Amino acid sequence: MRKIVYWMSMSLDGFIEGPRREIDWHQGDDELHRHFNEELAGMGAFLDGRVTHELMADFWPEADRDPADDGPMAEFASIWRNMPKYVHSWTLRRADWNTTVVREVVPEEVRALKEQPGGDLALGGAGLAASFAALDLIDAYRVYVHPVLIGRGKSVFPEEENRTALRLTGSRTFGNGVVELRYERAGR
Repeated sequence: MRKIVYWMSMSLDGFIEGPRREIDWHQGDDELHRHFNEELAGMGAFLDGRVTHELMADFWPEADRDPADDGPMAEFASIWRNMPKYVHSWTLRRADWNTTVVREVVPEEVRALKEQPGGDLALGGAGLAASFAALDLIDAYRVYVHPVLIGRGKSVFPEEENRTALRLTGSRTFGNGVVELRYERAGR
């Protein structure tokens, strides 16, 4: 069965964006982008909230149009366009690029999606991840900790009343100081 894997970049102090939604502190370089491409190309679909999807849709469909941009970022544009995407939103009416709009998180529907053949499902967006976590639907976490303290902003994890035991399954340090931490749910 496929797993739902929450993917997120965060500052060392636990924020995914600054107080004005800024993400300019991300340490994205070719090494990190190549890693993302290798890992995400094998996924079965992207599961995103509306905000995350709109951020991606504003950039990635055209990111490889300039012939001068032939590096890993341009490679990801093709991965993103071709990957099935499920966007959870009450307000989004339609979306392009192999995207299905889903109105609400229904555990039975998510479990049915997990039972389909293919790669794991990459979950993105803190709000959607909070909904999935509240319904006990996240199987694994891929957290990329960037070497910066931003002081305040949106937390990577919402305040929860439930404790979730995790076990470390791997880690990697990149040349730019970003550290990848891989966790799975303990007991699964």
